[in-house]
Amino acid sequence: MKIEDEIKQPRFRDVYQKVAINLLFTSNWLVGRQHEFFKPFGITTQQFNILRILRGQHPNAISGVEIKGRMLDRNSDISRLLERLLKKELITKSQSENDKRAANVSISQKGLELLGAIDEKFKEVERNHFNLTETEAAQLSQLLDKARG
Repeated sequence: MKIEDEIKQPRFRDVYQKVAINLLFTSNWLVGRQHEFFKPFGITTQQFNILRILRGQHPNAISGVEIKGRMLDRNSDISRLLERLLKKELITKSQSENDKRAANVSISQKGLELLGAIDEKFKEVERNHFNLTETEAAQLSQLLDKARG
């Protein structure tokens, strides 16, 4: 559906305003769909992002600061997110030998198993989110990279 119909706004100041509004609307739409997808797994999109970062580092541990720097939503409260994942036993934390104020974080076996359960279903959902061919999806990704400059 066209952005004009979605937000019931027939005119925009110019094409740049239209693309900005369209990107924000589409981002919120995607976040909402992902939120619904992750709900049955008992995690949020931010928690999923942390688990994927940690799986990429596995078996090595990394600091919370390093995780925050890699997150898609860098405004997230990393301490709160890590505590929730720790309570769910999806991660482990240990004291850093180099900096006693910092902790090293790793994904647990339970976290790896949860991601394994999510992977195939999420792959299908990601493909179905957009009405795009693989070529169009690659082009859109390149244009978004270009837009961020």
